[in-house]
Amino acid sequence: MEDRNMYKPLTARSAVLSALLGSHPPTLAARHLVRIGELFGIAEGTVRVALSRMVAAGDLTQDNGRYALAERLLERQARQDESRSPHTRHWDGTWEIAIVTAERRAPADRAALRHTMNALRLAELREGTWLRPANLLRAWPEIVTAQCTLIEGRPHDDPTALLWDLEGWAAHARLLMTRLQAAGELAEGFLVSAAVLRHLLADPLLPPALLPAAWPGDELRARYEEFDAGYRELLDKHLRD
Repeated sequence: MEDRNMYKPLTARSAVLSALLGSHPPTLAARHLVRIGELFGIAEGTVRVALSRMVAAGDLTQDNGRYALAERLLERQARQDESRSPHTRHWDGTWEIAIVTAERRAPADRAALRHTMNALRLAELREGTWLRPANLLRAWPEIVTAQCTLIEGRPHDDPTALLWDLEGWAAHARLLMTRLQAAGELAEGFLVSAAVLRHLLADPLLPPALLPAAWPGDELRARYEEFDAGYRELLDKHLRD
């Protein structure tokens, strides 16, 4: 994979979202968001139009010149934070299995369930059958319990290779680690930071017994935390100047 293909195209909206998702608390002044846009050649007017549209769409809230993530995106930030420091438990070989049993589901309900299952890091073995190892600490949201029957069991054959592309995830993680080490300018650091956080969201967080040798998940997290501490200081200084 070549470096130029690593990052998603950065629009005014994606720049604003990345900045707020990476901020704790997730609120920034409009002038700061404009300065972040300037790092990528995005005009001030374009950023301000994007902010207005995001408020109208319910993605952001605005108060006295400051913009903050709305509830839906706060949930995304919580998942992002969890991917940086996951809450796991000892795995005894049991798998969680969610089987869709609800009838006459509306298309919106189907889409919402798929989104939720992906956020919960379950994978679909076949239409309507989702599963993963039972090693994560979290509750089942109502959208799952309303549409699915939940059981626990132990597959006769290990389905891990059918459910996740672990080699592909690991290869991209190693590439991101090289980019973290090489990132110099603020714009490059912003892009690689966003790319790492997206990639961590895609980590299935499997128990060690199911992972390939030399799995880079923990190393990527450790390198990112070290990088982020220094990068946030540089970005904050840029926004204050």
